[in-house]
Amino acid sequence: MKQRIALIAHDKKKDDMIALAAEYRDYLAGCKLTATGTTGGRLHNELGLDVERMHSGPLGGDLQIGAHLVNGEIDCVIFLRDPMTPQPHEPDINALVRACDVHNIPCATNVSSARLVLSRLREL
Repeated sequence: MKQRIALIAHDKKKDDMIALAAEYRDYLAGCKLTATGTTGGRLHNELGLDVERMHSGPLGGDLQIGAHLVNGEIDCVIFLRDPMTPQPHEPDINALVRACDVHNIPCATNVSSARLVLSRLREL
């Protein structure tokens, strides 16, 4: 079964997400990918990845991904967060990270932890 990975990046981290996804492109191409709006669009347009796109984070995309996670439809979350910029939808972000903890879903929030998680998943 394909691994189901959610990819989310705050505005100042979108370039990092594209670079990370390019590094793991061959692996990610074999996964079922879900992403928030702009991030998903860039992953598709710039890397040719097949991505199910949700709304952007501020418009409820984080909550949509959280719902998929709670329903057992997400195996891992890569959420490149920008800790230096206030986010208007911070409660949604916290709810998604909490859902990962409650449902024991790996959640990488920076490039270093994302590389560790993706490298390990690629070996499975």
